[in-house]
Amino acid sequence: MIKNNWHFALLALGLMLTGAGCKTQSAMMTTINLNNNWTFRQVGQTTWLPATVPGTVHTDLLANGKIADPFYRTNEKELQWIDKANWEYQTTFDIDPDLLDYEAIELECLGLDTYADVYLNDSLVILADNFFVAWEKEVKKWLKPGINHLRILFHSPTQMGLQLLEKQGYPLPATNDQSELGGMSDKRVSVFMRKPGYHFGWDWGPRLVSSGIARPIQLKAWNHVRLHEVFFQQNSLSDEKAQLTARCEVESTIGDAEALLQIWYRDTLLATQTVALQQGSNEFHVPFEIFQPQRWQTRELGTPFLYELTAKLSYHRQLSDERTHRIGLRTLRVVQTPDDKGSSFYLELNGKPIFSKGANYIPNDIFQTRVTAENYRRVIQSTVDANMNLLRIWGGGFYEEDLFYDLCDENGILVWQDFMFACSMYPGDAAFLRNVEQEAVYNVKRLRNHPCIALWCGNNEIDVAWSQYQEFSGWGWKQQYNNQQRKDIWQAYDAIFHKILPTVVGAYHPGIFYWPSSPFATPGTHATNNTPSGDIHYWGVWHAEHPFTAYYDNIGRYMSEYGFQSFPEWKTVESYTEPQDLDIESEVMAAHQRSGIGNLRIRSYMQQHYQTPSDFKNLLYVGQLLQAEGIKMAIEAHRSAMPYCMGSLYWQINDVWPVASWSSTDYFQRWKAVHYFVKKAFEPVITTALVKDGQVQIKVVSDHLTAQEGHLVLTLQDFSGKVHWTKDTLVQIPANSAAELLRFPIANIADSNAVKQMVLVVDLQAKGQSVFRNLVYLTAPKNLALPKGVAIQKEILPTPEGFLIRLKSNLLGKNVYLETPNGQEGHFSDNYFDLLPGETVEVHFTPNNHAGSERLQWPEVTVRTLAQTY
Repeated sequence: MIKNNWHFALLALGLMLTGAGCKTQSAMMTTINLNNNWTFRQVGQTTWLPATVPGTVHTDLLANGKIADPFYRTNEKELQWIDKANWEYQTTFDIDPDLLDYEAIELECLGLDTYADVYLNDSLVILADNFFVAWEKEVKKWLKPGINHLRILFHSPTQMGLQLLEKQGYPLPATNDQSELGGMSDKRVSVFMRKPGYHFGWDWGPRLVSSGIARPIQLKAWNHVRLHEVFFQQNSLSDEKAQLTARCEVESTIGDAEALLQIWYRDTLLATQTVALQQGSNEFHVPFEIFQPQRWQTRELGTPFLYELTAKLSYHRQLSDERTHRIGLRTLRVVQTPDDKGSSFYLELNGKPIFSKGANYIPNDIFQTRVTAENYRRVIQSTVDANMNLLRIWGGGFYEEDLFYDLCDENGILVWQDFMFACSMYPGDAAFLRNVEQEAVYNVKRLRNHPCIALWCGNNEIDVAWSQYQEFSGWGWKQQYNNQQRKDIWQAYDAIFHKILPTVVGAYHPGIFYWPSSPFATPGTHATNNTPSGDIHYWGVWHAEHPFTAYYDNIGRYMSEYGFQSFPEWKTVESYTEPQDLDIESEVMAAHQRSGIGNLRIRSYMQQHYQTPSDFKNLLYVGQLLQAEGIKMAIEAHRSAMPYCMGSLYWQINDVWPVASWSSTDYFQRWKAVHYFVKKAFEPVITTALVKDGQVQIKVVSDHLTAQEGHLVLTLQDFSGKVHWTKDTLVQIPANSAAELLRFPIANIADSNAVKQMVLVVDLQAKGQSVFRNLVYLTAPKNLALPKGVAIQKEILPTPEGFLIRLKSNLLGKNVYLETPNGQEGHFSDNYFDLLPGETVEVHFTPNNHAGSERLQWPEVTVRTLAQTY
């Protein structure tokens, strides 16, 4: 229920009646879009070419046929000249003389990449040097009736970086900056500029350092007063009442005057306040209340309810400006309580501890302006469909578009938000620190109304890489510098991550949690694989070649990074290769693998777990199974350690280009095998089974807030379906925790030869229904005697959304993989699954293009099983 005071409503009605019929065009702000009719050129050349805004130099060159596709084969290498050049963009626009009657006209550039001189009618009006902020300038005096000219000069980011490196006097660590590929030898300049670090390369991304108009440009014209910012700050929340304050920043061209601020929830007036204006910037706080509030929450707790609130500013009884935000009412804190093992680290939402189930998120394209609204919807839908409740926005990309956070708000997805610093040390000069503060203020204010924001984190992996307090820990960075340099570098780090950023967060997003680095334990300590506090990035599996079972031996309180690579599927590889490239050691496949050890590391692990296929397509398929099994085991290890461990965020959900990487959905947003496995591993109630040292250990994990009774039904059957052993046990499914159910020697149920053709079906039942089924093999897949005579019956039926596919097999179908031709893109509700003998499995196929779904027939859908790769 919303409190609705009658005198508020009458006052609002009076204002509307008074203003009706006499509201002039100039009473409200006028916005003019300047994103059309742009052209561009390389500085020094005469020909201007059509440009797209928002856009980048690379994508504009590609659209004009001046460069080849940067993602195809090794074309990336031939395009490294682009970031060494300066580029110009220009447009003209018409100004109606009436527009110049407004008191204030502001040019707003929401994103410029990165060093940009903005000229309006040949007058320099903006000097931009930060990708991550909007640039605003009062420009009325430079405008004229009729045709106006806007030109933006983009300075080469690498040339600017070289100047800053020379000024610094010595290099700073930037291990992911692929300077050699860029023709810059060991001169890594990415750290000196406030530009996305991943543009300079990463161990999953190309080096394509672009420039351009990254976000829209517009003119805003207004009279007297305008609302510059509104923050709906939640002060307290109970089941009976929410108390809030609307913190309104008002700009005024006049002084010693009064205006009226109103706060509305849809058609209900919540508060009104007369304010005294001073010329310039003003801030006013308007308190209001919401009774019987509905809460925002993640989906495992309920509906993520959103309130659409509007602040309206009126002057002389005319509505001058308004700002609307959708907010969520919730309590959220990071709980760090000392215990006998160390200190907890988990999110408590609306008083309920939640296990963070999710992934790390990177940008969706190396050229972020190509990412569509549909791309954002798909990645968030993939997050929801995989039973996740949190995404971590990693610090080497950029602060995401508003739509991303809107979708997270709507779908109950929490966001761990890094500031944009990763895997590098940064300068500490006064100009750089001022730029960082400006960036932090802008982005904290931009995002603070979103209920999805769970915490702000200073950086990715810098604290552990430098390791200030342990001389021989870290990544060996400290030892590259003399004592004075080390002192200066750490002083810059301390200034940014322990002073500037927490101060900004505290001032502009009060009540939110700030975490200085990830991973991080406690001040003055060094995070390790087994630190009993804070969060952990565990990379022993992959980088140190630990076995998958090591996930059970390296568990922290919150696992914020871990991962394993795979190749993308055949369709994706086909998009960037020629037939002669189809070898994992070819130049092209190596170019689309940025972890130097990557392709051979995949093969090394594959030899431990699978029979390595000689056929290239089968190699891609088995590589995806390998990744899926590894990440499944990691998630099971983390969840089965609840409540000691309360978070599992694998690296990573998406890709910036078609590549072999740690992603669970590839560049084209196709689900890899691991995403299907993650979906099951993150279900609300699961069983886990660890097969190690001749033992089977079975646990149950539940996210539900109440305990319940169930049955654990174990069935050992061979690959033809014959049952050899069964056991039915009454079990307790705990509330929001994990518990061991059974532990027994494998030898008790099968000998060493029999296990090669056996599967243990672990079926958890409650209230007479199967809650979760886990198929457990008692030896590595490479040892399984998989049947060769698998015959899968197939039936396809049309549905309103696409097709229903029914499958039934005479023998075990291990890792059934369904695929459609390139012309029939779509999504299978399940894939890479095991089909037991005699059972019927139903899979829904949803075509991307529904209009073409009636053309899909069974001969156009192929099926593959692991046995076919032997």
